Amino acid sequence: MQGQGIVKFAMGGKDPAPYTSFTRTWHTGSHGSSGRQESSTTMVMKFSNFIFPAAETPEDDGRVIRESVAEAQLCDRLGVDTVWLAEHHFDGICAYVDPVSFAAALATCTENIKIGFAVAQMSLHHPIRFAEQMNMIDHLSKGRLIVGLGRGTAYNIYDYQGYDIDADEAQERLLESEDIMLKAWTTENFEYKGKFWNIKLPKLRPVPYTKPHPTILRASSSEGSMVGLAKEGRPFMMNVQSDEVTKHRMDLYRQTLAEAGYDDAKIAQNVSDSWVWRNVFVAETDEEAERVGVPAFTRQHEFRSEMRKRVYEEQGVRLQEEKKGIARNDPAHGLIYGSPATVAERLAKIDAIGVGGIMMTFRLGPMAAEVANNSIKLFMEKVAPEFQNRAAAAAE
Repeated sequence: MQGQGIVKFAMGGKDPAPYTSFTRTWHTGSHGSSGRQESSTTMVMKFSNFIFPAAETPEDDGRVIRESVAEAQLCDRLGVDTVWLAEHHFDGICAYVDPVSFAAALATCTENIKIGFAVAQMSLHHPIRFAEQMNMIDHLSKGRLIVGLGRGTAYNIYDYQGYDIDADEAQERLLESEDIMLKAWTTENFEYKGKFWNIKLPKLRPVPYTKPHPTILRASSSEGSMVGLAKEGRPFMMNVQSDEVTKHRMDLYRQTLAEAGYDDAKIAQNVSDSWVWRNVFVAETDEEAERVGVPAFTRQHEFRSEMRKRVYEEQGVRLQEEKKGIARNDPAHGLIYGSPATVAERLAKIDAIGVGGIMMTFRLGPMAAEVANNSIKLFMEKVAPEFQNRAAAAAE
């Protein structure tokens, strides 16, 4: 099957602005032996900001947190689709630490931008308390919440130790917690007996603003986990990968959905609701982007490694080294940088893969807030219009 894809940017102002479209063609394929007929499919690729700011010292914490609030407000004014929040504890890698309280704060000082988790580490949360908190944020934001869930990472073993959680139980805790939340959101006189939680409650309050419950996404860091989500008919969030790996996984995802019996409309919707992650830095020229962006990206990786190593040594626990040459640490794959024209050209290649949305981290590690904000403004003012021009050319 060959379909039409549309890239949309919401531009400017506090009120939701009209979208501008860039038409592209992508293939969902004939899906092998499924025997399904070809049909036209429309997809929207969304652009968002993954706010993941480092605070190199404890003295930097408050400043970076306040700057992150301002960054989210800037994105809201510029019409960015979604702001994503991380969860990392005890090391300064993510200054605001807790996406739940931070999302509540952002819900009260933004108007249009969606607020998502990438991700909440569910092994560290009580599922009923978390479900209540999600309902509260869902109301405060009037339905702008996206609940991204994950088990956490073994690279941050001290996250689990600080909360007295066995890291080997993280995946099981994630699955049980998600099951509990879904049932608590949708049933009354709820009772649950599981491996980790024995729960009984009359009714969850407040009830969700979004019916039947807030949107849920699951992180997928491996091909196997992505295939599992496809079989369940669920969208996903993919961590930083090369374009080649991204294309392979997106093709496999669509194929797996089809083989599981989902129709073209469901496949298109799932792809539209899925996200891939890249680091992005935009400057006026390619030379400036390389001079500023590449060292900031390198420092981001170095700082994370240094902080993890220091905490490991202080706590006397094992250090799990990251694999060499992984995409998220390689500027050739993990960083899109350059002038607006260069960045637009690079993003068009990812768009051709047929992804639903891109989570872009603009503030790279301890990068100064004004530098990151300028990159965001350049993206929305000069990269987005480039896609508008392509749309106009395609319409002629």
